[in-house]
Amino acid sequence: MEQVRWDDRPKLRRPVMIAAFEGWNDAAEAASAAVDYLGNTWLERGFAEVDPEEFYDFTVVRPEVRLIDGVTREINWRTTRFTVAHATGSTRDVVLVHGIEPNNRWRTFCDNVVAVAQELNVELVLTLGALAAEVPHTRPVQVTGTGSDPDLIDKLHLRRSRYEGLTGIVGVLHTRFASAGIKSASLWAAVPHYVSQQPSPKATLALAQRASEIVGATLMATDLEIAVASYERQVNDMIEADEDIASYVHGLEQIIDDGEEEFGRDRLDIAAEAERFLREQGGR
Repeated sequence: MEQVRWDDRPKLRRPVMIAAFEGWNDAAEAASAAVDYLGNTWLERGFAEVDPEEFYDFTVVRPEVRLIDGVTREINWRTTRFTVAHATGSTRDVVLVHGIEPNNRWRTFCDNVVAVAQELNVELVLTLGALAAEVPHTRPVQVTGTGSDPDLIDKLHLRRSRYEGLTGIVGVLHTRFASAGIKSASLWAAVPHYVSQQPSPKATLALAQRASEIVGATLMATDLEIAVASYERQVNDMIEADEDIASYVHGLEQIIDDGEEEFGRDRLDIAAEAERFLREQGGR
């Protein structure tokens, strides 16, 4: 664990690790925002971070400069950080991983994250992700839970992951946790692809609530619920300005309501047009 810098090693109650990573696994910033929200709500405190030097390309993950007291300049190196929180109402403590998908040395990076979990005797790891999908913004967010351990799948009402193809750091981490004998599960929120480039408080809330349920914690999220209402109004206003896009979204609503897999129109063309239109609206 030479790449992890520790400030202290907290003593925890049956800890659960909840992790999310900015980047490929984080459509609409929903997953990383969920971990941030849980940390802020449960009054997290930091205890360790990954040394970014070996894992990040700083031309991609650029550091930030700050002024301290308006005089002294300080460089903040963006990296993956570990915090701990007492989850409200739960008998468990939570280790939160505020991550950035690394640019280099993924296997070594994952081994360091696994080593932190082992050092703290983490009993369960939850990773959060979000993907762009053909779903409407007007319906409840679909959160899918997947896992590989049969007992965990049954206990948490998950699905066995059968995905094959390209993967992000979350997928690699799960194989590493399995090799280390640490149970893990993944929660994925579906984000409307036509607004996947702007933050989605609705998906953030859905992930935060599901993660809280698994931990056995309570989550008061009134401020996030207000943000969801504002988000829906904003997207409604944008799509109603274009008849074709509005028709496309109504078609997605029909699919969800009827449980159908597809409907008869040129969906890809209209989807591309919807994304173009909403990007332009967001730039105004």
